[in-house]
Amino acid sequence: MSLDLIELLPGDWRERLDPLLDPIATAALGAFVGEEYEKRTVYPPREDLFNAFRHCPFDKARVLILGQDPYHGEGQAHGLSFSVRDGVRLPPSLRNIYKELAADLDVPASKAGDLTPWADQGVLLLNAVLTVRASEAGSHANKGWEDFTDAAIRALNDKSERVVFVLWGAYARKKARLITGVQHTVIESAHPSPLSAKKFFGTRPFSAVNKALADAGQPEIDWRLP
Repeated sequence: MSLDLIELLPGDWRERLDPLLDPIATAALGAFVGEEYEKRTVYPPREDLFNAFRHCPFDKARVLILGQDPYHGEGQAHGLSFSVRDGVRLPPSLRNIYKELAADLDVPASKAGDLTPWADQGVLLLNAVLTVRASEAGSHANKGWEDFTDAAIRALNDKSERVVFVLWGAYARKKARLITGVQHTVIESAHPSPLSAKKFFGTRPFSAVNKALADAGQPEIDWRLP
């Protein structure tokens, strides 16, 4: 069963993304994703597919934290990059994010992994690829999601007010080419994965985000979590 991805988007995001997307490519992506959900175990659950957009309305989006692929373990992915449901063991990258947050802003590490409170403050927690087969990292890469989520980045780039783009790791940093507005701020560093965490630690991205927002007259993000 094909999914109409444009219709599944919240209305405000649909209005911005639809003109930026190729309808034939988007329909092909919807057909692929719909068949995958029907025949295989796919994460996040279908009802969580567009949680990033649902929790972060376009007009309120002030920060983008870009991930690559959803978590591919059972019960982990729920539509927000780097986030897991409460009660799920913290993945290594998220543990390292918490360590850097504690070092940067003296925010105690949360035992919970749900980053929804960040999303609700205007942090778009977006993965470049929005679905994945169970236990098969990267299995839905190069199927069309990249163009879909690039459109979201382009839409944010078109905003007249400042958006802070946080790009961790080589994959995310390639997206800097899409960010052309001089009003925006781009924060780049190594990925928080254990493979590159030594270069991630000490980059102080959270205070940098808040400074960029404050400099533009916007409220800072309260990074504290329950």
